Amino acid sequence: TLDPALIRTACEALIRPGADISTLAAEITLAEERTNPNVVKAVASFGGTRFARALYFTRATAPWGEGPLYHHIGLYGYRRDALARFVALPPSPLEKREKLEQLRALEAGMAIEVALVDTVPLGVDTSADLEKARRALSRTSVS
Repeated sequence: TLDPALIRTACEALIRPGADISTLAAEITLAEERTNPNVVKAVASFGGTRFARALYFTRATAPWGEGPLYHHIGLYGYRRDALARFVALPPSPLEKREKLEQLRALEAGMAIEVALVDTVPLGVDTSADLEKARRALSRTSVS
């Protein structure tokens, strides 16, 4: 299940000045996630704050150099007009290349506000994720 606090945090990001879209990210703490293309990285400069404007999203290890990397959490908040604009846009070149729909918004000049959170909820994006989810569900199943 998704912690309601994450939804509230995405809403907080959406009401920040200039935000068209909001999303979440958490600092990557596992070394193998830094280079895993299935872990999408949010590139933003938090500078000690909880919120930052997204500069890019990528499957690559980015940004280069020392410092934290951020795991993008695929939860989005949209202003009504931004959602209407987004769905009317054709898929963009970078979106097609990286297979990341949020790049369509960035390429169209839309502002995505990223909120930094402490945890990454369980996502099911790969067969390995599915196995992890099955194990978690079997531990919580009631007989």
